[in-house]
Order: sequence, then structure tokens, then C-alpha cells
Amino acid sequence: MTSADHHLPAGTAAGGAYDLDIAPERAGWTYSSLRVLTLPPGDSHEFPTGDSEWIVLPLSGGCTVAADDITFELRGRESVFAAVTDFAYVPRDAHVTVTSPQGGRFALTGARCERALPARYVPASAVPVELRGTGDCSRQVNNFAAAGVFACERLIAVEVITPGGNWSSYPPHKHDEHRPGEESELEEIYYFEIAEAPGGTAGVGYQRVSPSRDGGTDILAEVRSGDAVLIPDGWHGPSIAAPGHAMYYLNVMAGPGAEREWLIRDHPDHAWIRTTWPERPVDPRLPLYPEGEQGR
Repeated sequence: MTSADHHLPAGTAAGGAYDLDIAPERAGWTYSSLRVLTLPPGDSHEFPTGDSEWIVLPLSGGCTVAADDITFELRGRESVFAAVTDFAYVPRDAHVTVTSPQGGRFALTGARCERALPARYVPASAVPVELRGTGDCSRQVNNFAAAGVFACERLIAVEVITPGGNWSSYPPHKHDEHRPGEESELEEIYYFEIAEAPGGTAGVGYQRVSPSRDGGTDILAEVRSGDAVLIPDGWHGPSIAAPGHAMYYLNVMAGPGAEREWLIRDHPDHAWIRTTWPERPVDPRLPLYPEGEQGR
């Protein structure tokens, strides 16, 4: 794959009912999937989960999620910059219907798996919010489906919000090989939304992925709302938010490891930056919204 194959500008990876449809085959890997679905008011969308587990995550608006004979009501949120959201987990080998009375946009994060776990609902109040880094490396992480937080078989997914002018996904790190107790092998998707300026001007951000091996992934992409970046390998970071425009990205990860864990290795040339964090305060703009805050 070329760098153009790894950076998917908004609209270039649409498919069927989806604004964005990244299946493992599209990405050239084995496990991780992401779909973004827009529903007009009152519309529904049905899909079989097939051989994957899925989380239905509202990006804007709310919905009803029916998985076979179980139904969950998701209150959702106004936007990814407004609040944490509730979500629903649906297992493999199920039939799912998503219905949105008021309309909205929804991320479907997926991972191929072997076992069918129970369908579940998680309220926004149960989503842990973490502040990582300090100073201009400060960012907010909504750990809704992080390893050790929410039980999936393979799927790991979190949301990251970076205030305008800050760097996140930094120091650059990787998780492209199995090193017991040190590093996980995980395929990763970044899906971006960029906050508009007060006057409504669209914003941009930047994503870097540098090779961790000969012939590895090498990307420097200008990203806008609706873009995605595929990361099969490589040192990923920084993710750079332009001044005046907060950056949101949804991370979707899965891999072959027997243990579902997120173990990373920092780039040796940049890992030292972590030693400076205790000397600086967290960006006062964070948290963008408190843990458990939900709104429509």
C-alpha cells in the first residue's frame, strides 16, 4: 500500500449506506473495522454482525440499537466536542437494527473475533475520562472500550480530544510486533473530526506515521473532518491540532494476541519528552467536558 492508500479523505472510502466503510479487506489486514453511518430523522439501518464484534457509538444524535431480541436506547450527544456518550456492544453472529428518531451520525467500531459475548449497554456515566500529558502535549482520552475498562474479545477503542495548538499521540509510539509484556501487535484506524472556528471556518490537523522497519508505513497527512488514517505498522504520532481548532480522533484497534492488551513502545529518539511532563501543568482547557457528562 502507498501513503495514498493509508490516508482516506472524507468521502473516498464510502460504501453502500456508510459515509466511511473500512473492512479488514479494504485495509489489507485481518481484524480491525470502522464504519460511519448517517441516519436522517426516523430512518433505520440494518446489518449482520457476521464474524465481528461491534460497538455502536453516537458521534452526534441518539438512536435505538436492537440486537436480535435485545434493545438499547442511546441518548447520544450533540457532537464529539460536547460530551461523553453512552454506547452499545453487539456480538458476532447477530442481526442489528439502528434507528434514529431525530437523526444523527454513528460510528460502528468492529473487530473480527471467535466468541459471541453478551450484548450490553454502557451509560456515559461509566466512561472513564483520562488526561494525558501536560503543557502543549495535553489531551483528553475517553476510555470507553479501552483494554481493562470494557470487556471485548479483541476490539479496543478510545476517543482522544486535543485542544487547538497541542500535539497528541506523542511521543511517537508503535504496537506492530508481539513482545511479551512490552508491546502488542495491533492494527489501528484513526478517524478524525476537527472543530470549526467560532465563525464556522473548517479546520485541519496533521497526522504523522514514520517507518519502524524497511518499507514500512510512511505518512504525513493533512486531515479534515471525516478523514481516516490506516496504521498497520510504524511509529504513529504526532497528531497535531491547528491553533483555534480542537482535534477529535477515534482509535479502533485489534490484533492477533491471545491477551487483549494495549502495550506500546515509545520512539527512542523522543521518549525523553515524558520526563518533562511533571514540570508543567495540564492545559487548563481540559477536561473539555467532565467524566460522565452527557448532553444532546
